[in-house]
Parts: sequence; C-alpha cells; structure tokens
Amino acid sequence: MLLPKFRSLNDLERLFPTEQHCIDYLEKVLWNNQPVCPFCPNPSSEIYRCKNNRYKCKATGKYFNVKTRTIFENTKLPLKTWFYAFYLFARKKGDTSLEFARELGISQRSAWFILHRLRKVSDCSIFKTTLDGFVEIDEVYIGGSNSNRHWDKKVPKCQGRSWKDKVPMLVMAGRGSNVIVKVVPNAQRNTLEPIIKKYVKKGANVATDEYPAYNSLSKWYNHGKVIHRIGQYVNDWASTNLAENFNSHLVRGIYGTYHWISRKHSQKYADEFAFRFNTRNYTEQGKFDLMLMSSVGKRLTYKELTS
Repeated sequence: MLLPKFRSLNDLERLFPTEQHCIDYLEKVLWNNQPVCPFCPNPSSEIYRCKNNRYKCKATGKYFNVKTRTIFENTKLPLKTWFYAFYLFARKKGDTSLEFARELGISQRSAWFILHRLRKVSDCSIFKTTLDGFVEIDEVYIGGSNSNRHWDKKVPKCQGRSWKDKVPMLVMAGRGSNVIVKVVPNAQRNTLEPIIKKYVKKGANVATDEYPAYNSLSKWYNHGKVIHRIGQYVNDWASTNLAENFNSHLVRGIYGTYHWISRKHSQKYADEFAFRFNTRNYTEQGKFDLMLMSSVGKRLTYKELTS
C-alpha cells in the first residue's frame, strides 16, 4: 500500500484539498482499500459499494462508511479539519484548547472536545504490551508545590509523596521499549503492586528508588534499588533515570502548557504524554498514521466526556 508522503502543513494542504481526498486516505490506512464491515464478525463477508462513500454488508444488511465506529462517527466537522488536528497533535508537545481553536478556526468548545478525543486515540494498544527486560518504576505527582500556593490554598501535612492535594501517577518505563503511565488513587503498596504485576513480566529486572511500597517486588522480580537520600542515582544496573526523564517531560508539559488539569481527566493527559514519549523516534507522518489506525472503536461522545 503506497501512501502519499507529507512533512509539513503545506504538504497536508496540497495532498488533502477536498473531503474526498481525506476519505480516500482514511480508507487506505484503515482498510487498505478493502472495505470491512464494523458490524459483521466475519471479515470476509461480501460488501457492496453504494453512493456517497457508503457501503452495505451482505451478511448484516447494514450500511456503513469508513467513519463508522471511529472517533469521526457523526462528526459535523470536515475530515480536513480533523486531519489538521491530528497533525498538530502529533507534531507539537501540547496545545491548549484556545490555541487549537485559533489554529483550526473552530470554537474553543469544539477544540476542547477534539483534543480529548485525540487523547483517547493516543491510548494505543501497541504500547500496552507487557514490559520485560529492564524496567524502571517511579511515581510522579501532579498538583504543584504546597510552598508555592497562596496561604489560603495551602494543604497541611502534604509534603513528599502526598496524594491529598495531588494526582499520583505510576510510571513504568522499559529500557528500549515503551513507557506505561497509570493514574492511581494513592501510592500505597496494595495499590501499586497489582498494577506493576499486570504490566511488568514476572522475572524482569525492576529498578526503583528506596520508597518502602516497592520493598516486596523482590518476590516476583529481580529488584534493584537506588538510594536517592544518600545521593545515589546508579547502583550497578539499577537506575530510575529513564522514568525520571519521562516524569520531567510530563510535569513541564502540564505546567507549561495546560497549567492545571482536573483529576477526572488526568489519565487522558497521561496517555497523551506517554504517546509522545513512545513515538519520539517516529516521523510526523508515522505518528499521524498510527493515530488514524488507533481511532477505530474509540468513539467518545460529548455526553460521555462531560458526565
């Protein structure tokens, strides 16, 4: 399958001047030009081509198009606007809904909705495979420093690893593979252990800091520690520098671009930054196509988002 190449917004404008060009490209990426019925369990069922880019499945008798059961289903925006949004999301390190609205020429509400749907798409299944080999584990806390708050907004007894006023996230970074980030209600042992056991293969080499919640990981993994309180950052093969590198990108991105995020949507933002980190060696078109392929089955309605 040969796809047109693009490296800039000018290329995007040249290659997708009309809605039909966008539909043709989407059919190539999602179907390889062989329509597949989203309602039929049999992928080889006979498909009839109808008017206006619609198709009919012989087995189910249902009509569909390439946008059915994707994030584009029932959208009132043209695919050309969506393609611009995909490209900007994949290229940049983050954008507020106001900036996105100005760049796309749409309302702030629509831009906010699009960004959240793009964050849902960025939760790609190819990055959710079990981590193996050498894995670094650390936590990061989103919510700002208590010492920087106004006196009437300070929270007592929230120093260090506090989740009273912050959103804790567990970061699992595989050396030479992917990073997986999960928002957790707290950073206690009984909360972190099941998540680690789910995403890290038993017997892997796991590196953490000296936080007591990780002490029992030696039951399932080759557990190495670095003792930060004595200034130790590398202990033989054990190090958490990769996980902390991701943490710094996440924290700077949230505080520098979004300034504040709600606890309700924090997992979506975590997925966004994990996607960027995991695709750091991809081309811009590679990220664009990966997001298009991940859009299937990721429909998100405004009612679901705001419920």
